[in-house]
Amino acid sequence: MTDPHSVPDRPLRILLVDDQALVRLGFRMVLEAEPDLQVVGEAADGAEAIRLAVETRPDVILMDVRMPTLDGIEATRRIVAANPAARIIILTTFDLDEYAFGGLRAGASGFLLKDARPSELTAAIRAVATGDAAVSGRVTRAMLELFADRLPASGGTPAGADPAAALTPREREILLAMADGLTNGEIGAKFFLTESTVKTHVGRVLSKLQLRDRVHAVIFAYDNGLVER
Repeated sequence: MTDPHSVPDRPLRILLVDDQALVRLGFRMVLEAEPDLQVVGEAADGAEAIRLAVETRPDVILMDVRMPTLDGIEATRRIVAANPAARIIILTTFDLDEYAFGGLRAGASGFLLKDARPSELTAAIRAVATGDAAVSGRVTRAMLELFADRLPASGGTPAGADPAAALTPREREILLAMADGLTNGEIGAKFFLTESTVKTHVGRVLSKLQLRDRVHAVIFAYDNGLVER
């Protein structure tokens, strides 16, 4: 896997996971038209995805959620557990889908509709490859509001402990702003900071709390009671 905060000086390696061969073919045609993207493997179910993730070492995995043998949520969970640097984008049919949110909780860095425009698909892959998220904080918050009660939490801090004790007061403010779904520009305007300064604070928050990206910062804040629903 690539360094989550840098783009390799080679084509990004993509693993396609979907039980429908025609869907995989469509994605392959879009991706292979881009000089900086390379499809290195295809899997028809989650079990095969886990195996190919080890064999092909992709930079980004496009993962369907509804598949036979092993679904995409469990496959995502196992791949991320084995390799925390894994970058996964969930493929779903419906926006604000409970399965897509399950994929985010399992460790995915975003989700895309299967009928997304080619430009949206390629932009999401490039974003995730550099350690960013392929879904906004606002969408993540909306999904929490809809589905958090139906799905198991990703774990919280023991009672009485401060889950964000490692953060400075400013970093805590940045975390809460991310949890509210604010973009870097909006955070900068709120606290009178430049976007570059906000990016620095965001990076420190993610590093100190060992979070994958902004999506998981939002989930962390909710799971640990730092924001109210």
